[in-house]
Amino acid sequence: MIDLRTAFRFHHTPFTREIRTEDRFHLPFLDEALEGLHRCVEARMSAALIAPAGTGKTVLLRCLKAALPEARYQVRDVKITDLSKRDLCREIAVACDAPPAGTYNTLVRRLQERFEQAVHVDGRRPVLLLDEAQDLRLDSLAIVRLLTNFEMDSRLILSVVLCGTQRVKALLDRADQEAVARRIYHYATLRLLSRDELLQYVKHRCALAGAPTVPFDEGALESLFEISRGNLRAADALALKALERAAQAKAGAAGSQHVLEARKELWP
Repeated sequence: MIDLRTAFRFHHTPFTREIRTEDRFHLPFLDEALEGLHRCVEARMSAALIAPAGTGKTVLLRCLKAALPEARYQVRDVKITDLSKRDLCREIAVACDAPPAGTYNTLVRRLQERFEQAVHVDGRRPVLLLDEAQDLRLDSLAIVRLLTNFEMDSRLILSVVLCGTQRVKALLDRADQEAVARRIYHYATLRLLSRDELLQYVKHRCALAGAPTVPFDEGALESLFEISRGNLRAADALALKALERAAQAKAGAAGSQHVLEARKELWP
């Protein structure tokens, strides 16, 4: 068993998905995306977070959820899968503690009743986070329009945040989805990191794990960027695997050869 804590003086294993929201990596465009979503929800409107896979969408959603006080907001999150509109509605109903129903129309009505109850009885604004929204079927996308329509669109009750890849934007740009797209008040976007930003990210994750120094030489850092192309998920996997290879070799730091070995093991 490779012990990175002993090899590189980490307090715990670095580059895993287990990261607290308060320890998230800060960059201006990441902070701007989060602030935009927060302002939109505070205004009782709906939004979309569009970004390539592996760029931190779900982390940002977790940060948004943490930023909304439980005393004022009732936040529920659902990870989208390729479901029919009725089955997706059932998933949302389970997440929102709405009574079950056999038909789609009844499910929608009970969900709306549940959201109104949150406002008028619980005194909390309902927020629905739909992650992996690129997997939405076209007919299921209509749920956004139906669930946010209260009293002939005269009241703002529910905020929906769609989160997914660029395919979400492509779905909303379709002419037959204009009614749904008009309900998206704000679009936040993420991108891949630049070379300098990825270097900052690696330093940040190493510091969070307790390392006194960054256990990658310049060649390794360059290789991490060249292979990951600034994708956070890919960089995390490469960095962790490279550290394991360096520890096995009893090297003082991971070099470019360890990153290349990691790539072969991860993506043969």
